Amino acid sequence: MSVRRALRWSGAAFTPALRVPVLLVPVLLVPVLLATALLATALLAGCSGGTASDPGGQMGAGTMSGSEARAAAGNPALDPGSSLGGHPAPDITLLNQFGQRMSLHQFRGKVVILAFVDSECTTVCPLTTVSMVEARQLLGAAGGKVQLLGVDANPDATSVADVMAFSRAHAMVNQWDFLTGTPAQLTAVWRAYHIAVQIQAGQIDHTPALLVIDPQGRERTIYLTQMNYASIGQAAQILASEAASLLPGHPKVASQRSLAHISGVGPSSSVTLPAVAGGAAGPVRLTPGRPHLVMFFATWLAETSDLRSHLLALNGYARAARAGRLPGLVAVDEAATEPSVAAVGGYLKTLGQPLAYPVAADTTGRLADGYGVQDQPWFALVSASGTIVWKHTGWLPVAALKTAARRA
Repeated sequence: MSVRRALRWSGAAFTPALRVPVLLVPVLLVPVLLATALLATALLAGCSGGTASDPGGQMGAGTMSGSEARAAAGNPALDPGSSLGGHPAPDITLLNQFGQRMSLHQFRGKVVILAFVDSECTTVCPLTTVSMVEARQLLGAAGGKVQLLGVDANPDATSVADVMAFSRAHAMVNQWDFLTGTPAQLTAVWRAYHIAVQIQAGQIDHTPALLVIDPQGRERTIYLTQMNYASIGQAAQILASEAASLLPGHPKVASQRSLAHISGVGPSSSVTLPAVAGGAAGPVRLTPGRPHLVMFFATWLAETSDLRSHLLALNGYARAARAGRLPGLVAVDEAATEPSVAAVGGYLKTLGQPLAYPVAADTTGRLADGYGVQDQPWFALVSASGTIVWKHTGWLPVAALKTAARRA
């Protein structure tokens, strides 16, 4: 099983969000010096007092009010962005998901939102792409002047079929152009944009960077996606505000939500979630008082695993739990990253047989954040006192899951 790490921006340094195939997973802080050095170069390029075309050094400031900017700056789950000073964006010529040759310069006249995305990512990349799509939607008709662009950041999955599979799984086939090429071509683009991509012992690291490029082809702002589900909509609003500031007439952004931090809902709190399918006759309630096992997932996991087989196999665990030998199982679909609100319900209808455990929807992402979800799938065993006593990322054989739950 491969291990992925997506770098997160935290203050002035990077920390990795890990997908680790072990049963007890402490939060590890492993410095990635290459990423720090490379992106520091990009950030420092935008930290001077200004340029000839931007003497005040305000390029990339967006249209946020002072109170919004202060709220965003104080929100640990958001990167409010760093100016890149308006330097010309290096050109890119690669193949999109349809096998068509595309170049960055052909989008002159549009605002380009450019993201570096692992084509098999199950951690931070789906949060990035959802925020990109939402940002363009917030601009209404003016969104037609915004081009969404991705560059593959997975050196082991670089085929046109790989970027098409990701685009299809996230309902983005016609939403963006997801570019790929030979390893040498991709490496040249990563270097040009100061993106760290490396493989160590089967682990893929990449800088989760997202850049806004103005209609004249200049780099304006860089953002680093945070591993936080509840802030996806806030990140979209910040992106939309930045794009609006660069478009003619500065169109209004449809959403004006607060950018203050949205707290997670942890296992020590009671929460009621809407049921999607499974053994629930009504809303699904998670509450302290008895042990329970929560499994977070999303339907787009079908791109990288046999999701159907894994979900059906968990029926065996659910039957053992009903017999009183194990904590009950609840599956939670991370609806904040699904391509549509109906995605999970539609997918579960294709399984061919019912699930023996309830499936709920985390529509806001607050549950995932409160439970510390860093990847999909993510298992968390909660004690009667509301404490997470065991967590695991990645699928497990049911026998191994039963053993782990008993031991924990």
